[in-house]
Amino acid sequence: MSRSFAYCRVSTLDQTNDNQIREIQAAGFDVKHHRIVAESVSGSVPAMERAGFKKLLDRMEWDDVLIVTKLDRLGRNAMDVRTTVEKLTNNKVKVHCLALGGVDLTSAAGKMTMAVISAVAEFERDLLIERTQAGLKRAKAEGKKLGRPRLLSDDQERDILAKLKRGQSYGTLAKEYNVSRSAIQRVERRAIAQ
Repeated sequence: MSRSFAYCRVSTLDQTNDNQIREIQAAGFDVKHHRIVAESVSGSVPAMERAGFKKLLDRMEWDDVLIVTKLDRLGRNAMDVRTTVEKLTNNKVKVHCLALGGVDLTSAAGKMTMAVISAVAEFERDLLIERTQAGLKRAKAEGKKLGRPRLLSDDQERDILAKLKRGQSYGTLAKEYNVSRSAIQRVERRAIAQ
Protein backbone atom coordinates (compact mmCIF):
# COMPACT_ATOMS: atom_id res chain seq x y z
CA MET A 1 0.00 0.00 0.00
CA SER A 2 1.43 3.33 -1.02
CA ARG A 3 1.99 6.10 1.50
CA SER A 4 1.97 9.84 0.84
CA PHE A 5 4.83 12.08 1.93
CA ALA A 6 5.12 15.83 1.60
CA TYR A 7 8.31 17.78 1.14
CA CYS A 8 8.05 21.45 2.05
CA ARG A 9 11.02 23.79 1.80
CA VAL A 10 11.58 27.46 2.48
CA SER A 11 14.82 29.35 1.96
CA THR A 12 15.16 31.20 5.25
CA LEU A 13 14.36 30.58 8.90
CA ASP A 14 11.96 33.54 9.07
CA GLN A 15 9.71 31.92 6.44
CA THR A 16 7.13 29.23 7.19
CA ASN A 17 6.09 26.01 5.45
CA ASP A 18 2.46 26.34 6.60
CA ASN A 19 1.13 27.55 3.24
CA GLN A 20 2.70 24.61 1.41
CA ILE A 21 1.16 22.13 3.89
CA ARG A 22 -2.28 23.77 3.53
CA GLU A 23 -1.98 23.71 -0.27
CA ILE A 24 -1.20 19.97 -0.24
CA GLN A 25 -4.15 19.27 2.05
CA ALA A 26 -6.46 21.46 -0.08
CA ALA A 27 -5.46 19.39 -3.13
CA GLY A 28 -6.95 16.37 -1.38
CA PHE A 29 -3.81 14.63 -0.17
CA ASP A 30 -4.11 13.17 3.33
CA VAL A 31 -0.50 13.24 4.48
CA LYS A 32 0.05 12.13 8.05
CA HIS A 33 1.91 14.69 10.15
CA HIS A 34 4.92 12.39 10.68
CA ARG A 35 5.28 12.05 6.89
CA ILE A 36 5.68 15.78 6.28
CA VAL A 37 9.29 16.87 5.98
CA ALA A 38 9.72 20.63 6.26
CA GLU A 39 13.08 22.33 6.20
CA SER A 40 14.66 25.73 5.78
CA VAL A 41 17.46 25.53 3.25
CA SER A 42 18.37 27.42 0.09
CA GLY A 43 17.10 25.97 -3.18
CA SER A 44 20.63 26.29 -4.53
CA VAL A 45 21.67 23.42 -2.24
CA PRO A 46 21.15 20.20 -4.23
CA ALA A 47 18.27 18.11 -2.86
CA MET A 48 20.53 15.13 -2.19
CA GLU A 49 22.68 17.32 0.10
CA ARG A 50 19.81 18.54 2.29
CA ALA A 51 19.48 16.84 5.67
CA GLY A 52 15.68 16.72 5.65
CA PHE A 53 15.44 15.47 2.09
CA LYS A 54 18.01 12.72 2.74
CA LYS A 55 15.97 11.53 5.75
CA LEU A 56 12.87 11.54 3.57
CA LEU A 57 14.59 9.36 0.96
CA ASP A 58 15.55 6.87 3.66
CA ARG A 59 11.93 6.58 4.82
CA MET A 60 10.26 6.26 1.42
CA GLU A 61 9.59 2.86 -0.11
CA TRP A 62 8.40 1.34 -3.37
CA ASP A 63 5.11 2.89 -4.64
CA ASP A 64 5.15 5.74 -2.11
CA VAL A 65 4.13 9.20 -3.33
CA LEU A 66 6.07 12.41 -2.75
CA ILE A 67 4.07 15.62 -3.03
CA VAL A 68 5.60 19.05 -3.59
CA THR A 69 3.75 22.28 -4.24
CA LYS A 70 6.19 23.54 -6.89
CA LEU A 71 9.22 22.19 -8.72
CA ASP A 72 11.47 24.80 -7.14
CA ARG A 73 10.90 23.09 -3.77
CA LEU A 74 13.08 20.27 -5.13
CA GLY A 75 15.74 22.63 -6.46
CA ARG A 76 16.38 25.92 -8.17
CA ASN A 77 18.42 24.30 -10.91
CA ALA A 78 16.63 22.25 -13.59
CA MET A 79 19.46 19.72 -13.69
CA ASP A 80 19.21 19.15 -9.92
CA VAL A 81 15.43 18.76 -10.14
CA ARG A 82 15.81 16.26 -12.97
CA THR A 83 18.47 14.28 -11.08
CA THR A 84 16.29 14.21 -7.98
CA VAL A 85 13.22 13.03 -9.91
CA GLU A 86 15.31 10.35 -11.66
CA LYS A 87 16.60 9.10 -8.28
CA LEU A 88 13.03 8.90 -6.96
CA THR A 89 11.90 7.16 -10.16
CA ASN A 90 14.65 4.56 -9.75
CA ASN A 91 13.32 3.95 -6.22
CA LYS A 92 9.80 3.52 -7.71
CA VAL A 93 8.55 6.61 -5.85
CA LYS A 94 5.95 8.76 -7.63
CA VAL A 95 6.46 12.54 -7.54
CA HIS A 96 3.39 14.78 -7.72
CA CYS A 97 3.84 18.50 -8.32
CA LEU A 98 0.72 20.55 -7.55
CA ALA A 99 1.83 23.55 -9.62
CA LEU A 100 1.91 21.30 -12.70
CA GLY A 101 -1.67 20.17 -12.17
CA GLY A 102 -0.69 17.35 -9.84
CA VAL A 103 1.07 15.50 -12.64
CA ASP A 104 3.21 12.56 -11.55
CA LEU A 105 6.69 13.54 -12.74
CA THR A 106 7.66 9.86 -13.01
CA SER A 107 4.83 9.12 -15.51
CA ALA A 108 5.18 9.46 -19.28
CA ALA A 109 3.48 12.90 -19.22
CA GLY A 110 5.63 13.91 -16.25
CA LYS A 111 8.82 12.84 -18.00
CA MET A 112 7.81 14.87 -21.03
CA THR A 113 7.14 17.88 -18.79
CA MET A 114 10.55 17.44 -17.16
CA ALA A 115 12.20 17.19 -20.59
CA VAL A 116 10.57 20.44 -21.69
CA ILE A 117 11.55 22.18 -18.45
CA SER A 118 15.14 20.94 -18.79
CA ALA A 119 15.29 22.08 -22.42
CA VAL A 120 13.99 25.54 -21.50
CA ALA A 121 16.52 25.78 -18.65
CA GLU A 122 19.36 24.77 -20.96
CA PHE A 123 18.16 27.30 -23.57
CA GLU A 124 18.10 30.04 -20.90
CA ARG A 125 21.61 29.11 -19.78
CA ASP A 126 22.88 29.23 -23.39
CA LEU A 127 21.24 32.64 -23.90
CA LEU A 128 22.89 33.92 -20.73
CA ILE A 129 26.29 32.73 -21.97
CA GLU A 130 25.70 34.38 -25.37
CA ARG A 131 24.68 37.68 -23.74
CA THR A 132 27.72 37.57 -21.45
CA GLN A 133 30.08 36.91 -24.38
CA ALA A 134 28.49 39.72 -26.41
CA GLY A 135 28.86 42.09 -23.46
CA LEU A 136 32.53 41.17 -23.03
CA LYS A 137 33.18 41.70 -26.76
CA ARG A 138 31.46 45.10 -26.67
CA ALA A 139 33.44 46.13 -23.58
CA LYS A 140 36.71 45.11 -25.24
CA ALA A 141 35.77 47.01 -28.42
CA GLU A 142 35.13 50.10 -26.28
CA GLY A 143 38.63 49.75 -24.85
CA LYS A 144 37.59 48.69 -21.36
CA LYS A 145 40.02 46.56 -19.42
CA LEU A 146 38.60 43.21 -18.38
CA GLY A 147 39.64 40.95 -15.56
CA ARG A 148 40.98 41.69 -12.14
CA PRO A 149 42.63 45.06 -11.56
CA ARG A 150 46.41 45.04 -11.56
CA LEU A 151 48.06 45.25 -8.17
CA LEU A 152 51.47 46.26 -9.46
CA SER A 153 52.64 48.97 -11.83
CA ASP A 154 54.73 48.23 -14.93
CA ASP A 155 57.84 49.51 -13.11
CA GLN A 156 57.17 47.27 -10.11
CA GLU A 157 56.67 44.26 -12.37
CA ARG A 158 60.01 44.95 -14.14
CA ASP A 159 61.74 45.20 -10.74
CA ILE A 160 60.14 41.93 -9.62
CA LEU A 161 61.27 40.12 -12.77
CA ALA A 162 64.83 41.39 -12.28
CA LYS A 163 64.82 40.27 -8.63
CA LEU A 164 63.43 36.85 -9.59
CA LYS A 165 66.31 36.44 -12.06
CA ARG A 166 68.74 37.22 -9.24
CA GLY A 167 67.14 34.40 -7.21
CA GLN A 168 64.83 36.18 -4.78
CA SER A 169 61.96 34.00 -3.60
CA TYR A 170 58.26 34.53 -4.29
CA GLY A 171 57.61 34.87 -0.56
CA THR A 172 60.23 37.58 -0.05
CA LEU A 173 58.96 39.55 -3.03
CA ALA A 174 55.33 39.14 -1.92
CA LYS A 175 56.19 40.68 1.47
CA GLU A 176 58.23 43.47 -0.09
CA TYR A 177 55.43 44.50 -2.50
CA ASN A 178 52.60 43.68 -0.06
CA VAL A 179 50.89 41.21 -2.42
CA SER A 180 50.30 37.46 -2.43
CA ARG A 181 52.78 34.87 -3.71
CA SER A 182 50.34 34.10 -6.53
CA ALA A 183 50.47 37.76 -7.63
CA ILE A 184 54.25 37.44 -7.99
CA GLN A 185 53.82 34.16 -9.88
CA ARG A 186 51.32 35.84 -12.26
CA VAL A 187 53.89 38.54 -13.05
CA GLU A 188 56.38 35.82 -13.96
CA ARG A 189 53.83 33.84 -16.04
CA ARG A 190 52.80 36.94 -17.99
CA ALA A 191 56.44 37.71 -18.78
CA ILE A 192 57.04 34.11 -19.97
CA ALA A 193 53.89 34.22 -22.13
CA GLN A 194 54.97 37.40 -23.94
